[in-house]
Amino acid sequence: MIQETFPMIIGEEEMKNERQLLTVEDGVLMQGRESVRYLILHCSATRCDKDYTAEQLLRDHKTRGFRTVGYHFYIRRDGTITQHRKLLEVGAHCRPWNRCSIGICYEGGLDADGHPADTRTAEQTEQFILLLMRLAKLFPGARIRGHRVNTQFRAYPFYKASEWMPHKKLLLNSIVF
Repeated sequence: MIQETFPMIIGEEEMKNERQLLTVEDGVLMQGRESVRYLILHCSATRCDKDYTAEQLLRDHKTRGFRTVGYHFYIRRDGTITQHRKLLEVGAHCRPWNRCSIGICYEGGLDADGHPADTRTAEQTEQFILLLMRLAKLFPGARIRGHRVNTQFRAYPFYKASEWMPHKKLLLNSIVF
């Protein structure tokens, strides 16, 4: 279990107590298009030389107690994108920002030896950029953020979107890094 301490900074806002935090995290749907403040990038933390299908992702998320996949989108190594949550459905991918973010995960994130690495294929990168461009039009002003978690089980790579996005110029007019 995660132990939160207050005050806590969520986005750029200070949450003074748990009650105020719950106003950000509570509910099945976000309050509207304008409530999406972040597009959060994830990796599946799986080896780049092993398949990790959407079905395996679903199974693993259900094993962790989720109703379905916690991300809104999943991008396979061949560039195939699957959608797992409605756009304004609260995700389960980056607590406590689920209420104001869209989660996008790509297959991979670990090299063949199991070390954190940016393992995106050209197809994944292309689809990532196209998806982010579409989401930027739907959610103007949303910021792209990389997700980083270190647990006793896994170390997820940390992504600074402004450093690894080769086509970021395409997004600069509509989205903030």
